Formats: sequence, structure tokens, C-alpha cells
Amino acid sequence: MATRIDKEACREAYNLVRDDNTEINWASFKYEGSMIVPGGQGREYEEFKRQCTDDVRLFGFIRITTGDSMSKRVKFTLITWIGENISGLQRAKISTDKALVKDIVQNFAKEFMISDIRELEEDYIRNELKKAGGANYDAQAE
Repeated sequence: MATRIDKEACREAYNLVRDDNTEINWASFKYEGSMIVPGGQGREYEEFKRQCTDDVRLFGFIRITTGDSMSKRVKFTLITWIGENISGLQRAKISTDKALVKDIVQNFAKEFMISDIRELEEDYIRNELKKAGGANYDAQAE
């Protein structure tokens, strides 16, 4: 059965993360059968990370503030999480299903595909986004 996405609900969650007037810093998109739906949202990255268990595959849209002493900026990332216990068929399918998510989640600085919980560390994600962000004035002080 072809995967579908609840476009309106997912777009609403995406827009909450992008909105500077909310405190929402992440939204997840999970599978309910063959439908991708919002899976949660929140302020703390650790809340998102707790959703990423061995038996789950999901997408996360995350807002992270990066920068240095001279310039703070908001960066967005799209994380595809594939738990260790996900079947080969479901692993393969997530690549094509990601196109449905990217139809809604269009603006992000960097994309990650992660199946190792250690790669979900916030500092790792933040550093990767910082590298992708261009000017880094902190490097001058090092």
C-alpha cells in the first residue's frame, strides 16, 4: 500500500517550528499504518530524542540556534530516524516516503539520516549545522 501524508496537519506542525513567535523547537512526523502524521512537538531537543527508539522510524524537523559571540542565527534540520529493529523493507521504503515529507518540510540547512542513537546527540547536530552555516567568528578566537 502506498504511503500517504496528512498534509494539513503536518504543514501546521512544520509552521509552528518555523514561527519565531512560538516556543516550539521541533516537530516529528510518524507512521500510523501507511499514513504519515504529526507525532509530537515541543521545546526541548531531548523530548524529540526520546521518540527515537529502536522500533520506530520517523522524521524530525528541528530548530537549533547556532552561531558565535558575533552572530546568533536559527538553523533548521530534517532528521530521518530509522530504529535498529526496523525491517529491511521499511528501511528501504523510508527513502521514497521522505519525498512526501520534503513536499512540506522544504527549508532546512542540513539533512541527517540516523539509526545510531549516539549520532542524535544535540551537540553533534549543532556542530554539523554550524559547519554548514558559513562564517564562524569563534574560529578566530581559537
